[in-house]
Amino acid sequence: MESALTFLKALKENNNRDWFNANKDWYTKSSEEFKSFINLLIAGISGFDDSLKAVDAKECIFRIYRDVRFSPNKEPYKTNFGAYMAKGGRKSIYAAYYFHLDAESSFISGGIYMAEPDVMKQIREDIDIYSDEFLAILNEKRFKSTFNFFENEKLSRVPKGFDKDSPMAEYLKFKHITPYRDLTEKEICTDKLLDITLDTYKTLKPLNDFINRSVKGLKG
Repeated sequence: MESALTFLKALKENNNRDWFNANKDWYTKSSEEFKSFINLLIAGISGFDDSLKAVDAKECIFRIYRDVRFSPNKEPYKTNFGAYMAKGGRKSIYAAYYFHLDAESSFISGGIYMAEPDVMKQIREDIDIYSDEFLAILNEKRFKSTFNFFENEKLSRVPKGFDKDSPMAEYLKFKHITPYRDLTEKEICTDKLLDITLDTYKTLKPLNDFINRSVKGLKG
């Protein structure tokens, strides 16, 4: 993934259409490298999660082009490659395995992001009801030593309909449930990246299973 990372760093320094068009072949080569890696990830994940067996990388990878219509940042391109790997691809309602290659800060993540309000409400209800099971997942030794949570993605208060004094209050405040593990540049450029990522996803799977049980219970 070294070539793709080098491209993203160069794009960050030259985030304009003229440069991008002049380096379109480099972008194509880098995006194909990323797609090939994501297909390898999907194949590996399918070995322990059947829900990804019919998924293809092109369904999961986000476009590099930014929607700048309502943004003060008018730079036309993202400086990352990202893939949300789940049944249904990047638009899936289910918890996923996420990979983020970035010019500045790459990471491995997963869980559920920007869930519909009724879906997130159901997940919160299950966190509250099955708190022992949820905490057992998060406090499992390997999970705890691997993942962090984005603390800035919390609500300021416990959502309406939930007890503000619940022992699970801090978890009920999460807007998204997306634990992550940072990736160093050395890890990205090593031939061990695939193994590192798959090993991380195996640790994540019990949380995805918990979330997806909530989603399936609501959506059928």
